[in-house]
Order: sequence, then structure tokens, then C-alpha cells
Amino acid sequence: MRLRHIELFQAILQTGSLTAAAQLLHISQPAASKILKHAEQQLGFALFNRVRGKLQPTAEARILQQETERLAADLQSLRRLAGNLGRGEERALRLICTPALAQVLLPEALRCWRSRFASTPCQLATQHTAEIVEALLLREADLGLTLQTVEHPGLSSEVLAQGQMMVIAPANWWADAELARPLRLEELAGAPLIGLDTRDALGGLLRGHLEELDPPPRIDTWVQTYQLARSLVAAGQGLALVDPLTALAGVDHAVQARPLEPAIPVPLYALVRAQEISPPAQLELLTQIRQQADRLMAASRRF
Repeated sequence: MRLRHIELFQAILQTGSLTAAAQLLHISQPAASKILKHAEQQLGFALFNRVRGKLQPTAEARILQQETERLAADLQSLRRLAGNLGRGEERALRLICTPALAQVLLPEALRCWRSRFASTPCQLATQHTAEIVEALLLREADLGLTLQTVEHPGLSSEVLAQGQMMVIAPANWWADAELARPLRLEELAGAPLIGLDTRDALGGLLRGHLEELDPPPRIDTWVQTYQLARSLVAAGQGLALVDPLTALAGVDHAVQARPLEPAIPVPLYALVRAQEISPPAQLELLTQIRQQADRLMAASRRF
């Protein structure tokens, strides 16, 4: 199948008619009919049957559909990359990070950064780590921040700061004397716990250890972000295991925090495209983020 065949095939699948597909592709219906006929001749089988005025995909077309959808997505990514390249590199500094890092690190880091780069445009976005990697590779972002290890030949990573996993609880859950020492993992046996989605690397690592406790923690609610876990803990919904930035950045005294023992390291990674020279504005922003992160994470290493 040629690229034009695939585009028309996908358009018919989306619209259910040749006329609508032609409109979607900005071509005439006779041209669309000719492309479809040519595709079927090359393949040696029909792609669609007409059923009550609609084009229904054949069994063979259904088999092809998954692969053509993947190719269509790759083509869209290629077009996005080409568009970003065409706009050149003279643009705003674009930073993308996970939601928790955005709220905890960026406000103060950006305030300090602005003292040197008062008029430099800066675009901020939040995504999960997989989307951060994609945005960097497609040149939709220049700098990424994440708490997860990323290994990709097109990216390079740097550890900016490191703390350790924390346990947070509602206010007044622990006595002051208990706050002066780490919480051992065994002490979570039978405790009410907010579960962290195992698609998160730290969440997956912890789940196996928690399931071995006797009895295991009581987990009735699962979340995908540390921010939401902290909000639920502040509302009295139980304990949660979170990164040190989420645990220690709050000034509302709505939660208590203790390091988990045995200690589980939590590094903060900066991601950039490999073999590219970072501009001064980006280097200065990294410096400010590193200082802010190290200050916050240091509290988790004092025990």
C-alpha cells in the first residue's frame, strides 16, 4: 500500500463513506474512488463492502487496520517534528515536567531565574514521563524533569538532586517523638494506605514489598499522581508513600512526613536531547531548579 492508499483507508474507516473521506482529505470523490480501486487492485482483495449506504471494512481490512493506524500515528509525529524543525531554534525556552514537580519546584526556581532572564519567553507544560520523552524527541520541549529513570539513545539525563521515599500522614497522626525517627516498612502492616499506580516506577517497586507485609496495608483508593495522594492524606483518608518533594514542600501543616526505612533513593532527573548544547538561559534555569530541589530534598536525608 502506498501512503495515499493508507490515508484514504484511514479516512474511510473514520467517516464510513467515500464522499466524507474525500472531503476530509480535500480531494474529489472521483479521485478518492480511483485511489481506493488502485489500492484494492494492488492488494488483490476488497477493503470495503457497501452495507446500507455505508462502507463496511472487510475481514482483511480489519487485520490491516491496526498496522495502518500505527503508521498514521508515526506519520503525524513526523509532520509535527518537521514543523518544529521548520520553525527553527530561536524560540521560547520550553520546559516540561511531571505535575508534582511543576507545583513544588518551578515557582521559586523561576522567580530566581527571572532575575537574570527577565524578558526571555518561557513555556511550561506538565505531563507524565512517557509524554515528556515524546515531547523532547519531537522538539516540542527543550528540557524535561522527572523522578523516573529514562534510557533513550536520543536523550541524556542528569541527576539534579536526590532524596528518599517518604511516608505522609494526616496532621497529628504521629506524636512528636515519632516524627524524629524514620518509619520502618513493617509499621505499615494493616495501615490504611493510598495506593500509587504501579505504572509509576516507584509505585511498582513498592507494591511487591507492601504485599509481603502481614497483614498487608489496607488500600481502597488508587491514584496516579503524588499530588492527589497528598490531597487525600490531608483530607484524612490514610497514609501514602510519596517522593520527598511532594512530602516536604507543603507549608499548610495538613500532613506529617517521615522517611521510609529501609531508605529508597528518589533522584530528580533533568532530560535534554543528546549531543545538543544548552543555551545560557536553560543552564541557569537548571541551576535554580537544582538548588531548590536540593534544599527541599535535604530534609529527607537528615534522619
